[in-house]
Amino acid sequence: MTPEADEMVAVELAINGKPTHLVVRPDETLLFVLRDSIGLTGTKGACLEGECGSCTLLLNGAPVNSCLVLAAQVHGGRVETIEGLAHGDKLHVLQRKFIESGAAQCGYCTPGLIMAAKALLDETPNPDEETFFRGMEGNICRCTGYTSICEAIRGAAREWSR
Repeated sequence: MTPEADEMVAVELAINGKPTHLVVRPDETLLFVLRDSIGLTGTKGACLEGECGSCTLLLNGAPVNSCLVLAAQVHGGRVETIEGLAHGDKLHVLQRKFIESGAAQCGYCTPGLIMAAKALLDETPNPDEETFFRGMEGNICRCTGYTSICEAIRGAAREWSR
């Protein structure tokens, strides 16, 4: 049985480690539920077509374009957003390296890039070139030539693999 568009759907999930209960419309994307209903605005929506990667977050440990995922589909899942990386004032190594390398220029693509990089380094702490670029494909930055972004992720990888 498929819910009608005006019916609401109850969703239980963990967001950044916190159990969360939501009631969503069946057509609401995870991106807009996080931003508009929960107030987690770190995840950005640019193209809203799954092409740019600015809305990348981790769903059950895997990077996904949250603009393409319906919130109702994540029942029982684990969602990790950019807000879940830092611990108080202590930034995650990827966040710190993006700042140190100047990789966070306008900042719009930064959360998605960091979340994609986290998924990559969680799976492969010391990726070779092919694995590195495969893990980051689908994330577009319009401000830079990617040099500082690659430097930041490689710097984080060096600390990650220690």
